[in-house]
Amino acid sequence: MTQAEIKLCSLLLQEHFGEIVEKIGTYLIRTGPQPLRMIVNDTGLVLDQVKKALCVLIQHNLVTYQLQKRGFVEYEAQCKRVLRILRYPRYIYTAKTLYNDTGELIVEELLLNGKMTMSAVVRKVADRLTETMEDGKTMDYADVSNTFVRLADTHFVQRCPLVPETPESPDAPPPPAPTLVINEKDMYVVPRLNLIGKGKRRRSCDEEEEGEPKAKKQKQDGESSEPPPDDGIYWQVNIDRFHQHFRDQGIVSAVANRMDQTSSEIVRTMLRMSEVTTSSSAPYTQPLSSNEIFRSLPAGYNIVKQVLDQYLTLLADDPLEFVGKSGDSGGGMYTVNLHKALASLATATLESIVEERFGSRCARIFRLLLRKKHLEQKQVEDFAMIPAKEAKDMLYKMLSENFVSLQEIPKTPDHAPSRTFYLYTVNVPSSARMLLHRCYKSVANLMERRQYETKENKRLLEKSQRVEAILASMQATGAEEAQLQEIEEMITAPERQQLENLKRNVNKIDASENQVDETIFVLESFIESTVKKP
Repeated sequence: MTQAEIKLCSLLLQEHFGEIVEKIGTYLIRTGPQPLRMIVNDTGLVLDQVKKALCVLIQHNLVTYQLQKRGFVEYEAQCKRVLRILRYPRYIYTAKTLYNDTGELIVEELLLNGKMTMSAVVRKVADRLTETMEDGKTMDYADVSNTFVRLADTHFVQRCPLVPETPESPDAPPPPAPTLVINEKDMYVVPRLNLIGKGKRRRSCDEEEEGEPKAKKQKQDGESSEPPPDDGIYWQVNIDRFHQHFRDQGIVSAVANRMDQTSSEIVRTMLRMSEVTTSSSAPYTQPLSSNEIFRSLPAGYNIVKQVLDQYLTLLADDPLEFVGKSGDSGGGMYTVNLHKALASLATATLESIVEERFGSRCARIFRLLLRKKHLEQKQVEDFAMIPAKEAKDMLYKMLSENFVSLQEIPKTPDHAPSRTFYLYTVNVPSSARMLLHRCYKSVANLMERRQYETKENKRLLEKSQRVEAILASMQATGAEEAQLQEIEEMITAPERQQLENLKRNVNKIDASENQVDETIFVLESFIESTVKKP
């Protein structure tokens, strides 16, 4: 765990959960698994505060607990999961593009609350959608429920592990910590709920006072206190499935840039056919026959079987090896090489960064080293057709920044420089790790800059919010245009300009964060694919 990662985790926890949760989360990230007593002693917080903060962290899957042999419970922070908070906007946007506003709000509610029952999500989302609709229109629970089922079918949401039902003996004391289990077959099984109803609008206090009598309101409250039919079955967002989707999108767009739209559509079809059957960490997809791919192509793609076979052969023969041929049955069996595709995406990212940072000539040397693996300085000068002095400067510049490494191969045991080969090479996993570390630092710097900008203009932001609140309340009561104009003039022209600048700067920072996170995702996925699973 690097200092850059710890700092970024700390900033994310503080921004989303506040100081107390941030203090406990950062302490657990720094120290590793700790029992409750140690957390209380070392953080100096009140026991009740620590318990509540741990509940919040466990609810959002940011901390896990483990019962030790000696009978006490240890809490451990999941740093990688904390860093995923940075990607929340991307998960929500993906749900919106795939499943419209309803899918977006379902994923947003689950991310905001960590874990929720399906009935609670459906009611909340229906109410929120009804709020945005025109008067007289409402959102039906059944529509939201159908979208939830579609999200579960495509594995974007999954069930949380449950406490197993065991017959309780009155004498046996309860365990210090429950053991949660889930059957893999049930992870995406949606409970049969008969949710009948429509979203409700929030009404103002005056309407509530004038409206229903207290007895009726109490009766409604009494009805809602009954446990829902899916009580105890909680759902959460399946982050790995979203990552699989991002990876597939990256592969499809890379194929489109290298070849054409048709080949990218063929690869998209192959990935879509195997998205639920292939695990997110698998090195390649399940083998698919040419006939199966032909039948699964989108309806709008009117290409004949012969043309499809030509495209598949072209993809399989491509040096990048995104698609591989694994057999000849069924017109030819093809797979998508996921790990090789991730390596190509990571290498392209490195090449792009070298070009932006050091110029096109350095990028030429970098690409040359990637292709030839090991080269001496003289060979680099000859192959890249760059003068000796310039080539030496460029190589040393990249060497000092850890983009290129130097390998010594001695002819004799004494390592004498005159009898030693000095070979330049690119260690892609090492360079990717270095770059990932820099990305974490960049995001932390961006977040600190945004906080600074907001803090500097705090008074002006508060004034702007007050004026907007006054305007909204006056518009609701039907105030005249002149009165509204007078309220608007409370913010002067220079202040308005300052607010515009702040808004533009914050939007730029947010966009930069998202762009850096896209690079982080490519590098993280590549590094994970290079680590051999036990």
